Amino acid sequence: MKALSRRRVLRGMLNGAAVAVGLPLLNCFINDNGTALANGAPLPIRFGTWGWGLGMSKVIFVPTKTGPDFDLPEEIASLAPVRDKINLFTNFNALRDAMPNLCHTTGWIILRSGSAPANTSSRPGETIDVTVAKKIGTTTRFPSVTVSATGDPRDTYSYESASSINNAEGSPLALYTTMFGGDFQDPNAKEFKPSPKILVRQSVLSSVSDDAKKLMTEVGAEDRARIDQYFTGLRELERQLDRQLEKPEPREACRMIAAPKELKTGVDFELVAERHRLFTDLLVMAVACDQTRVFNMTYSKSFASTTKIGYEKPHHTASHEEPVDEKLGYQPMVSWFLRRSFESWAYFVEAFSKVKEGDGTLLDNMLIYASTDQSFAKIHSIEGLPMFTAGRAGGKLKTGLHIDGARTPAARLGYTMMKTMGVDIPAWGTQSNNTSKEIGEILV
Repeated sequence: MKALSRRRVLRGMLNGAAVAVGLPLLNCFINDNGTALANGAPLPIRFGTWGWGLGMSKVIFVPTKTGPDFDLPEEIASLAPVRDKINLFTNFNALRDAMPNLCHTTGWIILRSGSAPANTSSRPGETIDVTVAKKIGTTTRFPSVTVSATGDPRDTYSYESASSINNAEGSPLALYTTMFGGDFQDPNAKEFKPSPKILVRQSVLSSVSDDAKKLMTEVGAEDRARIDQYFTGLRELERQLDRQLEKPEPREACRMIAAPKELKTGVDFELVAERHRLFTDLLVMAVACDQTRVFNMTYSKSFASTTKIGYEKPHHTASHEEPVDEKLGYQPMVSWFLRRSFESWAYFVEAFSKVKEGDGTLLDNMLIYASTDQSFAKIHSIEGLPMFTAGRAGGKLKTGLHIDGARTPAARLGYTMMKTMGVDIPAWGTQSNNTSKEIGEILV
């Protein structure tokens, strides 16, 4: 068989001009992945995640009452405006089996993937948002959007594999430019004119099909499978481009907003909160305008480095070095940082709930999952982990509930959410985290 060059591309013709599409790395290149729209279709259901670091202060976080109308201890008192729009899950466990408890890593990876990592570079499976995006994110302009209020693109809780981490956007201005720049099509505009750039991109993919078929006869079985997977991804991209060549359905919630200002770098709590607010407002409009149906927000990384002017230690350092106040029963400064996290979570939820859509709100047609890395960060505990959800997923879920997990696997919530989002799986998770038991209390 004739050797193939790493520079080999698939070629075709477009409007009389030659076009080319590159290939993935193959084995043969080296030695030996209302209630309805105007057309009668139901309103789309969206999925989002929100992540914060360093858990909770249990004695002032966990409500004394389960079910509806649960109390709000002082650490989560800021959730009062959104209590009936969220669910709080406590006393669920992340089970590591024979794997080590990797500080600030094992907990969040189990909550997001259902599997315990073997080491700090391990990323078992794929995170929930990736799985859901494959189900509901294939027709929007952006399959998913990931942002970080820390401003650092490395602070992300989303990955496709150990070698494919979904880095976050750290600049609200950059996200605005990407979302609402030159290629944005206002769904409420009277006139529609497809972007010439989209026309060219779509046509290029179609024009190389003949060369792709020929290439399949020139490589081995493993490379044929890899090329097929590669072109499956290209076909999904082409379907997304096709969507952009059609006039979008009007979206009553879609409103143009002004470009945000560029913020300075840093993780002072006020700066993080402002960056989080700007990103939140942009994500609300991105969802309302149907630019994406899946998104991820990082408020703080797993070993949160948020700072406060006048206090010498960042949140993470304080979580280990600040003593537990014997009278209060918790670490006062650590709780101060955590309260800022939950204030931002409340803002996030409320922002989606304020936008009218159909006979309800944008939040009614969403499911947002919030998770952390530890329960008690001082000792890196992953037992009794807290989690939240927000939104009713188009009427499929109840809200306003506090659920005590009774030390059952936290993966039950991941499984419940994926089933709610239409992912057809008999079970989720591996080893002791594997479950096929939904959290029935929140199901309608």
